[in-house]
Amino acid sequence: MPGASDRVSGQDEVIFEITRIGDVQRVAAVHVPTGTEVVVQAPANAALADVRALALRKLERALKGGGAGDARPGKLV
Repeated sequence: MPGASDRVSGQDEVIFEITRIGDVQRVAAVHVPTGTEVVVQAPANAALADVRALALRKLERALKGGGAGDARPGKLV
């Protein structure tokens, strides 16, 4: 649903762009007031509501400062 929108914390508008690429769907969520964008990928058969919720949670975390410079950088194996 290109152009579908939702709300972050009930206040700000979020635009979702969902693109199917083969067996994968790419979901971009853009926070309109700040222009912050996050992208998640999921299997093409995953429920739309689930992948939108995942993208929204990732966007909320990015807006709180939990991005690449996070204090928990992960584990290199």
